[in-house]
Amino acid sequence: MQELKTIIAANIQLLRKEHKMTQNELAQKINYTDKAVSKWERAESVPDISALKQIADTFSVTLDYLITVEHTEYKKEKKEIRKTKKKNRKIISLISVVTVWLVALFIYMNIDLFAKNNMNWLVFIYAVPTSLIVALIFNSIWGNTRYNYLIISFIMWTVLSVVFITLLLFDYNVWTLLLLGIPAQIIIILWSFLKTRAKKPTY
Repeated sequence: MQELKTIIAANIQLLRKEHKMTQNELAQKINYTDKAVSKWERAESVPDISALKQIADTFSVTLDYLITVEHTEYKKEKKEIRKTKKKNRKIISLISVVTVWLVALFIYMNIDLFAKNNMNWLVFIYAVPTSLIVALIFNSIWGNTRYNYLIISFIMWTVLSVVFITLLLFDYNVWTLLLLGIPAQIIIILWSFLKTRAKKPTY
């Protein structure tokens, strides 16, 4: 019985930490006290079948998982799910960026067909910062946020370049506009050194 207590305790603690939850957060999800969760994880007591079922459902595992030591199949399946999810997110991000260029091409063709404007190629210039903004959004949601500073730098320089090129076409040579990028770049670099908020402890 003590061995089973130890196995269940280790599994609950492992799953909770994998999901970055505190004992109190887990307790609230399954309508128990954090003291009860603490006792389970110290192998001082065993959750009843109802609590075990709630824990299993919370972490999307089976009851069998909670009472066994080896989880080779589960770990393998979880690794495959993570890999597939990561791949799908990259594909969705790329599709979104390519969609920006598809829209730009559509606008270009329509301007060329109906307006006969010789500056319709500007559409592709504007597509550069737009696609970078889309990349920034998806990287903020799914990617490594440390890359955001690099993407923001590219966005800033491309926006300044786009405005400069547009004004240049209307005979406004405002090259000093590009000088704004220097202090802006310094701000972005300094911003990247700001420390993020400390993570909530998982005990």
